[in-house]
Amino acid sequence: MTDRATSTMTALLVDDEPLALDELAYLIKEFQDLEVVGTASNGMEAIELIDELDPDLVFLDVQMPGLDGMGVINKLRETRDRLPYFILATAYDQYAVEAFRLEAMDYLLKPIEKDRLAMSLDRARRAIEERNRAAGEPALGLPAQAPPSGQIRNKLLVRCGNRNFVVDVHDVVYATIEDGLITIVTTTFEGQSNYRTIEELQSSLDPSMFWRVHRSFLVNLHRIKEIIPWFKSTYRLRMDDKKQTEIPVSRVQTKRLRDMLKL
Repeated sequence: MTDRATSTMTALLVDDEPLALDELAYLIKEFQDLEVVGTASNGMEAIELIDELDPDLVFLDVQMPGLDGMGVINKLRETRDRLPYFILATAYDQYAVEAFRLEAMDYLLKPIEKDRLAMSLDRARRAIEERNRAAGEPALGLPAQAPPSGQIRNKLLVRCGNRNFVVDVHDVVYATIEDGLITIVTTTFEGQSNYRTIEELQSSLDPSMFWRVHRSFLVNLHRIKEIIPWFKSTYRLRMDDKKQTEIPVSRVQTKRLRDMLKL
């Protein structure tokens, strides 16, 4: 895999009609800063690929057999801390109100026109850049700026059962979020954090030590045990906790991993 431009947005295309997928992929080729990282033909496949590939943007057909586009968004909301941006596509306009209720970024009517697509992508670029800045994740995928030295935490409070442990950050292997609850895994045990979001936790730690490899995972670089090649030129990190947990690296962060370790 060749390294793409660092400012590239990543996209997943979802449609149960092969011709519609081909047409959208053809239109997208005109936009050099958008990389299609995968395609899906149904809702369940879309959910699996979103979790696996962690795209910035999902072009999502509304009407699909089984789990439709609205169902995909609702299901992901139950399991993910942060969603990709969704651009919904359909031949009918009656779903527009529901689309915006679900906070979809845009709503395109088929057949999709190139000028209208360009407008959607302009909105997506601005939103992605703003979200990355707010999360301390520059668009080029480099480490966030270090917070002032007085704000970097060397200890974290971790709740385990009815006890509150004070943990040295060097002993933290990784942190993950599920259903709004942050779990911190250390070399000897795991427990819950009082932080509300991964972004908030990340902003209090040394960025030269802790890396947001995926929207749901923050890892200690010094606790990575093995780099495992994975699906479609991505990687997983085997950590040195007791379970030797394998953590996915998002496509956005894969380039940084390759640059750091000369993969």
